Amino acid sequence: MRLGWNHVTPEVALSTQTKLESIFNTVVHRNPGEHEFHQAVREVLDSVAPALDRHPDYVDAKIIERICEPERQIIFRVPWEDDRGEVHINRGFRVEFNSALGPYKGGLRFHPSVYLGIVKFLGFEQIFKNALTGMPIGGGKGGSDFDPKGRSDREVMRFCQSFMTELYRHIGEYTDVPAGDIGVGGREIGYLFGQYKRITNRYESGVLTGKGLTYGGAQVRREATGYGAVFFAEEMLRAVGDSFDGKRVVVSGSGNVAIYAIEKVHQLGGTVVACSDSSGYVYDEKGIDLDVLKDVKEVRRARIDEYVEARPHASFVAGRGVWEVPCQVAVPSATQNEINEADAISLINGGCLIVVEGANMPTSPEAIRAFEQAGVRFAPGKAANAGGVAASALEMQQNAIRDSWTFPYSEQRLQTIMRDIHARCHATAEEYGMPGNYVAGANIDGFRRVAEAMLAQGLI
Repeated sequence: MRLGWNHVTPEVALSTQTKLESIFNTVVHRNPGEHEFHQAVREVLDSVAPALDRHPDYVDAKIIERICEPERQIIFRVPWEDDRGEVHINRGFRVEFNSALGPYKGGLRFHPSVYLGIVKFLGFEQIFKNALTGMPIGGGKGGSDFDPKGRSDREVMRFCQSFMTELYRHIGEYTDVPAGDIGVGGREIGYLFGQYKRITNRYESGVLTGKGLTYGGAQVRREATGYGAVFFAEEMLRAVGDSFDGKRVVVSGSGNVAIYAIEKVHQLGGTVVACSDSSGYVYDEKGIDLDVLKDVKEVRRARIDEYVEARPHASFVAGRGVWEVPCQVAVPSATQNEINEADAISLINGGCLIVVEGANMPTSPEAIRAFEQAGVRFAPGKAANAGGVAASALEMQQNAIRDSWTFPYSEQRLQTIMRDIHARCHATAEEYGMPGNYVAGANIDGFRRVAEAMLAQGLI
């Protein structure tokens, strides 16, 4: 376990490490086979020991043990019928992890890989991510092993209606507010909201975020995760007297997060030369053409190799990882554990200066260690990709006051939030004797905010 901190005696450090090892072993025992959840818990426990040493009341109240146990875990059957009349059965999940700071808040993921361990890992991360925004929102996550790829709009609608027919009883603007994630975009949110409204007979706009602009959605919500990650990267560069000007950037993925990360990098003076999907990656030395990429991915929903049809000077590399492309800034924006140790070494050898997680936990523990040892500055997803949930909280504000803000004003609010998150992570790492360690800064600051709220509310 990598429990590094300064200014505590070896005896205290050993005692804290022993306690945390015991807690982690209990988590593994009580949640067998949920490897992503175990990884997320360990990553936080690796960082928070200094906070426990300074605040023994956290230990006495068993804050860590309570945070690691969800307040509620919901699993349900989702039956639906495809266009041929064949019945399918999927499994739905909602893990309401921690409500100390506000109603549960976190997305829904529709993907074949979804199982309880994935949802718990995402929900656990969401607790601290949401705390870092400074907004009054708790942590939760949900989803299904349903795969929307290749399904017609009517099939997706029928699935979403069946999913919401069970989920509606567990959510509400003061209880639990889902949003989108992988496989859940504007189309899916629309179908889910329509079914919630139909069942409850309430136009409760704040019950879901990521809605369309015509029915309660917010400007910049679609762009927020990608924009936010790049705003965070901009602050990391500024902290060492640098900027995006002239930087070569690689972004993995080609979905919502990746597309708008690419857009903001280009606006700030950098050049994204490669992006990817599950089939391979495209390399464009002149810079990824965003209009072409949006047409391929958002309009035609095609594979990324079709990008080169409109940009013949670009190349498509099948079946290989995008991290072999040399760059100075890397923004992993696809899925969990997409950067392994070998990828990290490739990035280091290619001159990478900073890695900013646009996705949730896309970097393996071995890769993070490699970056740390090489002096590559690394920003964890709970800080760097908090822009999405921050914009969701702004959407909730607008719904609550029946208002709608302009794009420039909403983007300015988002940028301010991301700058504040960076400042707190940077300052907290320095406060605890680990300057430049954004993982420690993010975990400790988010943990302290949740812990203080839990102490104030009693043993619940």
